[in-house]
Amino acid sequence: MSLSALATLAVLIGVLGALALTRLAADLVLMGGLVALLLAGIVSPADAFAGFSNPGVITIAALYVVVAGLRDTGATQLLATHMLRPPRSTRGAQLQLMLPTTLMSAFLNNTPVVAALIPVVSDWCRKYRLPVSQLMMPLSFAAILGGTCTLIGTSTNLLINSLLVQQDIGDGLGMFELAWVGLPVAIAGTVFIVLAARWLLPSREAVLTELDNAREYSVEMLVAVDGPLPGQTIEGAGLRQLPGMYLAEIERDGHILAAVSPREPLQGGDRLIFVGIVDSVVDLQKIRGLLPATEQIFKLDVPRAQRVLIEAVVSHSCPLIGKSIRDGGFRGQYNAVVLAVARDGERIKRKIGDIELQPGDTLLLEARPSFVQQQRHSRDFFLVSQIEDSQPPEHQKAYTAIAIVAAMVLSVAFGMIDILQASLAGAALMLCLRCCTTASARKTLDWSLLIAIGAAIGLGAAVQETGLAQATAQLVISLAGPTQYAALCALFATTVLISAVVTNNAAAVIMFPIAVSLANTLGADAMPFAVVVVFGASASFLTPIGYQTNLMVYGPGGYRFSDFMRLGLPLTLLVGLMTIALVPLVWPLGG
Repeated sequence: MSLSALATLAVLIGVLGALALTRLAADLVLMGGLVALLLAGIVSPADAFAGFSNPGVITIAALYVVVAGLRDTGATQLLATHMLRPPRSTRGAQLQLMLPTTLMSAFLNNTPVVAALIPVVSDWCRKYRLPVSQLMMPLSFAAILGGTCTLIGTSTNLLINSLLVQQDIGDGLGMFELAWVGLPVAIAGTVFIVLAARWLLPSREAVLTELDNAREYSVEMLVAVDGPLPGQTIEGAGLRQLPGMYLAEIERDGHILAAVSPREPLQGGDRLIFVGIVDSVVDLQKIRGLLPATEQIFKLDVPRAQRVLIEAVVSHSCPLIGKSIRDGGFRGQYNAVVLAVARDGERIKRKIGDIELQPGDTLLLEARPSFVQQQRHSRDFFLVSQIEDSQPPEHQKAYTAIAIVAAMVLSVAFGMIDILQASLAGAALMLCLRCCTTASARKTLDWSLLIAIGAAIGLGAAVQETGLAQATAQLVISLAGPTQYAALCALFATTVLISAVVTNNAAAVIMFPIAVSLANTLGADAMPFAVVVVFGASASFLTPIGYQTNLMVYGPGGYRFSDFMRLGLPLTLLVGLMTIALVPLVWPLGG
């Protein structure tokens, strides 16, 4: 082994150790390793930074913008509402959650899918008293399994595909080519999780439990006449068991309906009075067919999609003290609308416009984000703070966003354009048709992930150019034996172990040149070895740090580190056995 190969191996060991034993961010560690190789002259600047112009990285970035359009139009919430019905048991809830999550993750990058579903699943668990630890890990694992079914399901697939094209190995992967293995693996994995989770997963509440909120608001919402809610019952519309909030009464045609039955059908124009905490008010804003009851909301000079919810505490110096919200002209003076008022932690049983403001009142406002900067140092308010992720969705564009995704998937599936062109076109359409704003798109992009992937590609180039890949391939053959199936098993196991301590993308990029060298040494075709790397990198079920979706559910699920090993180890063995058995049937080994 050459000196440069040994130096590259030392850097890789240092990178893996830092990721496994420290809390340093993956992008920082991977970039540090790449810079070390660059300064040592082991890798050229062109090869070191080629990963940042890699088509796979650009495709992943574009898909994040596509997902932002789905989220900002409420399309994700719309799909979740249809798929999560009242469960009869925990096992039924797992199956009900995993099937659509697997399907969605096959056509959308699985990381943003899980990010969008975590709050939905948390609310679902609170509403129906389900153990959140029995659902969060199945959510992550279902997203991982679904991501292996299509080319665009996960960034790992896109990265390996771009490397295959660059090295002229076959024609790359087709849109649904991975499904020959991914679909059977996903079905078997789902069945195993549903059957085994009862014994292998704890029944534990989340670490981040909801704290008692001292501010209880009374919020009036209007049932839109042309929306989907008229004719549905309270329970059918999902308004009966809202977490942290309850429906107090309905005002209909001047009459008050108190102690409303869950079987009461809604009518267009109904005024619903909800009582609850601010987080639940945000959830109300995102329900399709519900609008704030105050007419002032339509008089602001900025579109609703560009507004946010803001909490502000009235000071003694506010000029509207002692005046009602309507008579004081609050909207005209501050270009903001009062949605609710909390006083001494209790709700005020009066219409919003009739409430006379007092010092210490906490106002829930809808306004443009600039309100926070304008009033933060004003004497009119003690405290002004924006509520995160509170922009009202543009529900009328939800089906437009879904149509864009469908067109993107079909155009790739029928070979009309490649995945890079389709993802860029989808992102452009989301922006041009105002399904999401440029600010929202920028916020959605996971820059740390993109940097980590780009740096990992640079490290992979060093592994290949220094001869380390060839040396590692020889070592794998000497340990596993000269048979091709034994080499595939060793390759899968090595990829899984590396993916358990670093990101799945880094593991895939580092192992790809080793897989190609291994295939060449054995006189076999490189494609099945590359596909085994795809599934080995994605089969990251052993630890919470190996896959981003595992980290995302770690806190909300209330898990301990060992919880992943209990369910993940047998699931990894199942996925490994099926992968080694099926891959050679789809992509012959040759040789």
